[in-house]
Amino acid sequence: MIKRILGTETEFGIAARNPEALDPVSTSLLLINQYPYLPSTRVLWDYEHENPLLDVRGFEVEGERERPGPEYNRLLNKVLANGGRLYVDGAHPEYSTPECTNPRDVVLYEKAGDRILRQCCERAARMKEPSHLVLYRNNTDGKGNSYGYHENYLVDRAVPFETLMKYLIPFFVTRQIYAGSGKVGAENRMPPVPYQISQRADFFETLVDLNTMVKRPIINTRDEPHADSAKYRRLHVIVGDANMAEYSTYLKVGVMAIVLMMIEEKGPLPEIELEDPVRSIKEVSRDIGLKSPIRLSDGRKYTAIEIQRLYLEASHRFFEQSGGDKGTRDVLKKWGSVLDRLEQDPMQLSRELDWVIKLELIRSYVEKKRCGWDDPRLAMMDLQYHDLRAEKGLYAALEKDNYVERIATDREIEAAEQNPPTDTRAYFRGTCLKKFPKEVYAASWSSILFDIGNTTIKKVPLMEPLRGTQSLTGSLLESARSIEEVLSRLSM
Repeated sequence: MIKRILGTETEFGIAARNPEALDPVSTSLLLINQYPYLPSTRVLWDYEHENPLLDVRGFEVEGERERPGPEYNRLLNKVLANGGRLYVDGAHPEYSTPECTNPRDVVLYEKAGDRILRQCCERAARMKEPSHLVLYRNNTDGKGNSYGYHENYLVDRAVPFETLMKYLIPFFVTRQIYAGSGKVGAENRMPPVPYQISQRADFFETLVDLNTMVKRPIINTRDEPHADSAKYRRLHVIVGDANMAEYSTYLKVGVMAIVLMMIEEKGPLPEIELEDPVRSIKEVSRDIGLKSPIRLSDGRKYTAIEIQRLYLEASHRFFEQSGGDKGTRDVLKKWGSVLDRLEQDPMQLSRELDWVIKLELIRSYVEKKRCGWDDPRLAMMDLQYHDLRAEKGLYAALEKDNYVERIATDREIEAAEQNPPTDTRAYFRGTCLKKFPKEVYAASWSSILFDIGNTTIKKVPLMEPLRGTQSLTGSLLESARSIEEVLSRLSM
């Protein structure tokens, strides 16, 4: 696809055999410090250019910015060889992919993150305390608590934020029909329901806001680009589910990249406005038959599939001259195929989409056990679907036995654990960490700092995410015998 900087952040649910002894913060810290393949344990995370309190609407909210001391910083943050980040956010272990340029790489690096967390959990389990930890790649503990999965897309700052809102609100409300992870029951004081498409839909309470933990908005207004702020904004998307199915992740990220391209290029996007998006996101989630209409502000009514088709048709018109590259054509083909099958019978997608895969599993259990949808065993099955353990997770079992469609191979995922993408600045970050682990003092998304001795720290800014690639820096990093040589040649 045409290159766009993409990445995701996943907060993992964490549980212990003895929940009364579980302090989630200290347990999360213990967990991430078990990862055995760090290039260096001494690297700090550089918070200098991070400010999650900046709002795109032109103000900064009151609050404290995180600035941990050096030792706690190192305990909280692990900069990975693949250019990503493993850390503790609040009371959860969290993994951020490195910067990617296409949806397939996002799938690879998300799955690499699962491998990393799984190894942390296995090593922690061999310790005396806690005796048994379980991690879940999901969004809710079933007790009213939701934790995040955030997508990040770099967009042209010249595009007015109001334009992004206009076209993305109907898109976000309806894309859950292929991006939802599925959920037994309801939460957040919502009306009861046996099963719904999205894990997160119940938790969205407002249309636009900076919050990510309370009064969650469909459109998040954080203005923290991690790049040249004069050129870029980072669209921080909190409205999606964490997917187990590679197909769902691929479509979720790939289709979003296409829609953003059309917005930037003033393409032929549908002119629709939902009457009540916050209500509609919950209604779509509960409509597993995908037949219920969504009311627009002008009185018209469309189903979620019909709204997604409007975006798909606009995409085909946009690319009819160029045809799009191979990656774009693949996303468009899969998007169209999925919408066709959802319209005919959603259960045709029981190998591709999380919410359908999970629904088929649970329906089979209900029929076998002749139980009701309020049976607590169904909620446990829901949770177990997202269990990262290869021997316990329901999705893991389906994947092992070839019951689900794959986008990536196990060998590619294994390689992505230790190697950064070659076509973004993550290559420079990850390669420097591996080749010069003693000299890397600190790192962030937009810089890397080197300790060259005599209390001298040199910063290399990485404000352009499509620089620092293998094609631009690979030969330099491969031939350099010292970090001083790298810095000298970079300054020429």
